[in-house]
Amino acid sequence: MQKRTGRSVGRWTKGFPGRARGGLRLGTMAAAAATALLLAAPAPGGAQAEADERMSFFLTSVNPGHGADLGGLEGADAHCEHLAFAVGMADKEWRAYLSATGMGGVHARDRIGSGPWYNFEGVMVARDVDHLHSDDANLTKETVLSEWGQVVRGRGDSPNRHDILTGSDLDGTLFEADGDTTCDDWTSSASGGSARVGHFDRTGGGQNPTSWNSAHGSRGCGQEDLRGTGGDGLFYCFAVED
Repeated sequence: MQKRTGRSVGRWTKGFPGRARGGLRLGTMAAAAATALLLAAPAPGGAQAEADERMSFFLTSVNPGHGADLGGLEGADAHCEHLAFAVGMADKEWRAYLSATGMGGVHARDRIGSGPWYNFEGVMVARDVDHLHSDDANLTKETVLSEWGQVVRGRGDSPNRHDILTGSDLDGTLFEADGDTTCDDWTSSASGGSARVGHFDRTGGGQNPTSWNSAHGSRGCGQEDLRGTGGDGLFYCFAVED
């Protein structure tokens, strides 16, 4: 297995990468600051990150700190990039797999490039966008790893963190229904909202219990609300290949 040496980190010695091609807008600064604090902590379990150089997909190990209020799509993308930076993957452009209602509808499937995508260990999870949203995608509890290469706790574990924020339908487009499905386009932590979530471990309850991206809606948008349905405000990150 090809491993990442961390040599790319040297390109970012003057701060967090954010968007190397431009600064963050003020609306995402709080989310970026929360991620910066998370990066100051050591790797979970003291593990040393050594990701396969092809790594282009991971499940966030932590939420930025405000439930489904991620600072919008831009703040969510910044969180992906900062987590990737921590494991030596700052030389790729990272996007959060999230849909939103703005600009006539933003679809998660259109934000993540064309693939293929590989996890921390270099295992391919999907060839392309259509494969990703098919029954043949290689997405299981054992392959949907965090940026540190760790298996995230799911159904049957304590705590259960298997509800993953997406705001998406089975095909990766915006989930449209009566009421909120994106926690006000990922800017709300109110208990009155809701976000469409998937099950990364492909098991549980809801309308589509085995779906990784569109199982059911959350009970609210705050961190404790998300935990109440078996989640922790985590989401998927994909590298957009040039």
